[in-house]
Amino acid sequence: MTDDRPNSASPRHPTSGPGPAPGPGWPRQPPADPDSRHGDRLGRHSGKLLGGATALLLLAFVGVVGAAVLVSMPQAGGRPVTYPTINQPAGASASPPAAVGPFDGTPAAAFPEGQAGIVLPPAKRSGPFTEKQVATALTKVRAALVTARLDRRFMTTGNAEPLIRQFARDARAGLRKDFTSDTFAAFATRLAPGARLTADQPRVKGRISYRATRDADGIRILAVTTNFVWAYAFQTSSTAPGDGLVVVHDTVVWSVPYPDDVERGSNGLWIEDADSYAANIDCAAFDKGLLDLGTHSYGGPDHPDPDAVFDPDKTLDLADTC
Repeated sequence: MTDDRPNSASPRHPTSGPGPAPGPGWPRQPPADPDSRHGDRLGRHSGKLLGGATALLLLAFVGVVGAAVLVSMPQAGGRPVTYPTINQPAGASASPPAAVGPFDGTPAAAFPEGQAGIVLPPAKRSGPFTEKQVATALTKVRAALVTARLDRRFMTTGNAEPLIRQFARDARAGLRKDFTSDTFAAFATRLAPGARLTADQPRVKGRISYRATRDADGIRILAVTTNFVWAYAFQTSSTAPGDGLVVVHDTVVWSVPYPDDVERGSNGLWIEDADSYAANIDCAAFDKGLLDLGTHSYGGPDHPDPDAVFDPDKTLDLADTC
């Protein structure tokens, strides 16, 4: 993992001058891990986002085989080896039954559908922010999440403005820059050309919290942290559980500055920090920040719990196999 100052932070002090110059160029590659056990492609991206704090982007390619989410590893004896997510009785086949729906046989089958999975916490006064101001901020964050991760028109067209215009005016230029690279993948979903979702709504699980604090410049902000797993069903001819799923886990810190602390153009929604990975992806597409279903890889799980990618409480710091 690396961390960088954002390349698109705009001034928020009423007396501030022009924003900082862009930081180091995108992308940057860390050194390869000599102890890696993976037999397939490896890769990691670090990027900068708009806002007033560090931003990270971590992407992992994980293959889905049967009911398991698996990291690609060398084959055993020239044959693919699969590890199911549940223990099999002695003498039983490790192959799970065919799935009826795209989420069947995976943890996402129990997740709420679409927007129903994005539940706001009760709005209460926090620091200088009134209950009404907190409620307004939470509503803005939820609307941005719906557009960024669930709106099919947004995901399938090249127009990012429906999301960008939900942010503070001074944040928009930085966001547009993020959408010219793959940095946006830390907080928004775009499909690769030719990628096709099924008619099923994505399954969503996670939570939202908030607190009043100050940013690095001393500006009072309401920081809203979202932590969600998004499971997308792609069209596939396979009937094995999970084969058609791409799973994204992200943690984003959104912020709304206290109105008295900033210029009018800086009043509104910002992103302070973002972390994400995607599983079972097409690596070439995700090099551009785009989602598509990956080709299957075989091997044992790199995590003791192969369902970890579906759990918003698990770490985002997973091995990258692109």
